[in-house]
Amino acid sequence: MEYDVVIGLEVHAELSTKSKIYCGCKNSFGSEVNSNVCPICTGMPGTLPKLNEKVVEYAIKMGHALNCKINNVCKQDRKNYFYPDLPKAYQISQFDIPLCENGYLDVIVDEAGTTKRIGVTRIHIEEDAGKLLHDDSFAGSLVDFNRCGVPLIEIVSEPDMRSSAEAKAYLDTIKSILQYLDISDCKMQEGSIRCDINVSVMPKGSSTFGTRTEMKNVNSFSGAVRAIEYEAKRQIEIIENGGTISQETLRWDDAKGQNFLLRSKEDAHDYRYFPEPDLLTIVVPEEKVKQLKDELPELPNAKLARYIKDYSLPSFDANLLVESLEKAAFFEKCVLLGKCQPKSISNWMIGDIARILNEKNITLSQTALTSEKLVDMICLIESGVISTTAGKTVLEVIIFEDKQPEDVVKEKGLAQISDTKALEEIAKKVLEENASAIEQYKLGKTNVLGFLVGQCMRASKGQGNPTILREIVLKLIG
Repeated sequence: MEYDVVIGLEVHAELSTKSKIYCGCKNSFGSEVNSNVCPICTGMPGTLPKLNEKVVEYAIKMGHALNCKINNVCKQDRKNYFYPDLPKAYQISQFDIPLCENGYLDVIVDEAGTTKRIGVTRIHIEEDAGKLLHDDSFAGSLVDFNRCGVPLIEIVSEPDMRSSAEAKAYLDTIKSILQYLDISDCKMQEGSIRCDINVSVMPKGSSTFGTRTEMKNVNSFSGAVRAIEYEAKRQIEIIENGGTISQETLRWDDAKGQNFLLRSKEDAHDYRYFPEPDLLTIVVPEEKVKQLKDELPELPNAKLARYIKDYSLPSFDANLLVESLEKAAFFEKCVLLGKCQPKSISNWMIGDIARILNEKNITLSQTALTSEKLVDMICLIESGVISTTAGKTVLEVIIFEDKQPEDVVKEKGLAQISDTKALEEIAKKVLEENASAIEQYKLGKTNVLGFLVGQCMRASKGQGNPTILREIVLKLIG
């Protein structure tokens, strides 16, 4: 039997406010353990929380970006559960009336630009819990309460995804939007964006969902893909062997490539929600809701469509450029200089530049590369001053050093030789040394031409103009 996989995601994003959600403690990652804490965020008896207004504004902006209905009047609720990293034994969250609900997000799911609409059930605000630090020296755990009270938005999708690829596309788009809105830094290595994954399977063509399981706090998108594929396979194997799926909460261990049981069936009533008695009702005037919508920047999907339409970029190129606001801004600065084609800029950005950034694990802002330097380098190639190969050498320098492309070309002697007489002498010598290759060419093996031109380029130390060399080789072979 074939099966459909049903996936729903709950994305938790820490907001980049200066202070925490219900107190004035600093909202900062990497501080000394238990240094950003106070009686309010550690839940001491008799303390009273006070809502950070910026948290509400940031959540509403995300709601607008995901086409949600904004509830001008809503409340906060206590979600009761007992974990060692939650000292007051409850979390202030939102239950039946979230700040935003009934939205959707269109995501691109393949290189052909196919889109799929994923429903967004709700976006609500809540506080984060602390963090357990496991210390093997005494076989126990310690708790860092710095993260207690850090503001979160939880974005809950409808179970509309049917593959790990669709889930990855959704997560990537959510991350891009958060960064475009500048409301979360989305640093996965710091846990500022993570997700819970709900997975079930059903016979292909069925409309009745199977029993779901939930995997908690997966902190990388590639890990989410692996977790989904593992869990779907696990469920199918159980069903095929005559078993049944139990509703369980699981922990995904990405290093081991498998999940482990945390606890059995868990529903809303298990949390014993009730309205938070220490906080007033949230009331956001309609004018404020509209103002926040007007403040939205051009979002990734709109920018993507514009790049395809205005710059004639393939969907694949455009998608890679808009996934990061930094990359998109750099690309547009290059295009505005008006010296070379958008596609040429895109090729370098998603090719060699992306490779270097990935190898060094850095961002564009951490390099010495500017839009002017990149465009000047491309112009040197397109005008025939240097070859594409030489351009790669220039890039390796200007991306890390404060040097102009022209100066690097002079220093390294990379200028392309276009003098016909000089190139003809090089070609004659290469052909003399490769008589057998010439015979093969004359017998119909035309791919030998590429080999001969390559040998000429090698003899010219990469400085020969390949177009001119090809013409000369063809002429000499006759």
